[in-house]
Amino acid sequence: MFVSALVSTIMPISQTALADIARAEQERLESCLVKTESAPSEAYEDSLAWLSNGNRPKARYCNAMALMAMGRIEESAARLEALATAPDPITVEERTKFLVQAGNAWLSANYPEAAIVALTDALKLKPEDTTIRKDRAAAHLALERWIEGIEDLDTVLEARPADVEALALRARANLAREQFQAAKADMERARIHEPENIDLLVLRGDILEAIRLAE
Repeated sequence: MFVSALVSTIMPISQTALADIARAEQERLESCLVKTESAPSEAYEDSLAWLSNGNRPKARYCNAMALMAMGRIEESAARLEALATAPDPITVEERTKFLVQAGNAWLSANYPEAAIVALTDALKLKPEDTTIRKDRAAAHLALERWIEGIEDLDTVLEARPADVEALALRARANLAREQFQAAKADMERARIHEPENIDLLVLRGDILEAIRLAE
């Protein structure tokens, strides 16, 4: 009886303490992320101090995002990918987010093959996410893997037929493949939604010039 009463007294205190720790860590992470925008070097130093007190996921995420803000993109991408695949008790949503951020960081740093690996892993966790698929398409196109990129973009546009970015990417891919009419069709669909988009106007000029030269 005494032991049962003692346990019932201790358990709520332990749960409250855990909740307080989690709340404090979330506040610390949010502070770190804000600081990366204005003082990334300070955010990085803060992350190192945090890591020295425990190699917890939020501390590692703070560190990765500070590195990204400092322009150390490859290091950031590697740490985000490691965080996503580590055996920490984090949610599927968090793992997906880290993989997507890693993939886009790899692509930004001109490592499209590494980006494809990270984004493919993200799609395994969230296969219906068309934004992730569009990001992977961009990585495929960076490697001139036109067919793989177009396949991803086809899936995106089946779900989101008015996605201007996806239409423009597919148009560029078809232009590279000399599929000029398909490229023109996508470009014109995109311009219906954003007729003043400068990038689309440039794309239109490129396609019309390619058609002219081919005739």
